[in-house]
Amino acid sequence: MKFKKVTLLVVVMLLVGSLVAGCGARSEQPAADNGGEGDKAAKQEKIVIKFSHVVAENTPKGQAAVMFEEKAEEYTDGKVDVQVFPNSQLYNDNDVLSAIQQNNVQMAAPATSKVSKLFPEWTIFDFPFAFPSTEKVQEAMESPEIGGKLFNMLKDKQLLGLAMWDNGFKQMSLDDQPLYMPKDFEGKSFRVMSSEVLEAQFKALNANPTPMPFSEVYSALEQGVIDGQENTLSNIYSKKFHEVQKYMTLSNHGYLGYAVITNSEFWEGLPEDVRAGLEKALDETTQWVRDNGERINGEALDKIKADGTLEEIHELTPDEKKAWMEATDKVYDDFEDIVGSDLIEAVKALRD
Repeated sequence: MKFKKVTLLVVVMLLVGSLVAGCGARSEQPAADNGGEGDKAAKQEKIVIKFSHVVAENTPKGQAAVMFEEKAEEYTDGKVDVQVFPNSQLYNDNDVLSAIQQNNVQMAAPATSKVSKLFPEWTIFDFPFAFPSTEKVQEAMESPEIGGKLFNMLKDKQLLGLAMWDNGFKQMSLDDQPLYMPKDFEGKSFRVMSSEVLEAQFKALNANPTPMPFSEVYSALEQGVIDGQENTLSNIYSKKFHEVQKYMTLSNHGYLGYAVITNSEFWEGLPEDVRAGLEKALDETTQWVRDNGERINGEALDKIKADGTLEEIHELTPDEKKAWMEATDKVYDDFEDIVGSDLIEAVKALRD
């Protein structure tokens, strides 16, 4: 009898324990599930904007992309999640326009040379000594004859031009000798972006242009695959090109700018308030780039000098610059049929 009472008591205690445990499990599990679903729903409500570019974060474009991310998320009250991918983490400049068309990324800022693969007229920005200052570039982009015409072309390819970001002017570097006069280019190989105009520029100087993605330039210089390159000071410093070169000429011979581009269907499909917030963020970022691009390149030059890896940094004299211009001016005639005489004449008017 005593055994039966003990057994019954144990059974009752086990049943009570099971009920308590079951009640506890039911009370915790729904809370965990609800929390997970709530987090997931919150994430789904955000509009994700993947922003791809190829340069380092401490360049004008790199800093601008981060600034746009911060301002866009602020001005849309957190309705968007801008994800910036620098240093060709997602795409290089040769592939990013296709990625935008397919909406694999929503924004990018490729160099204008890359846009010219779809629209040859965009090679106008690659012409040697086309713009005497960034102010003239901005004047060009704000004019209907140049900027208006170029941005309107993008619509035919499901692209939308949002802004133009300056990186400044390009300088020349070479491994084995200084570059003073056009004859110093003869027989030397230089990396160029994929652009027929840039290739023609170096051919006019009797040099050998080598198209190559930006991400491969350092190793190509280090291994002697190419002799030299052209780029802005911020790009030269951030990618350490000056560490594998001996001579640099401050030539300001070519402009390097980036077209901020999005997928037109994606952009036009955004809620009106979100699009307005993004436009505000983009306007403020673009103005910051205009105000600070030159400063960033100047700071990069100071750092390059401080590193002491270059044997000489030479600034073109007026006579040397004139010789370079005369040697490369034939590019304008060679590409008049491709770019169009109207664009060339509009740019020449700015240069004059």
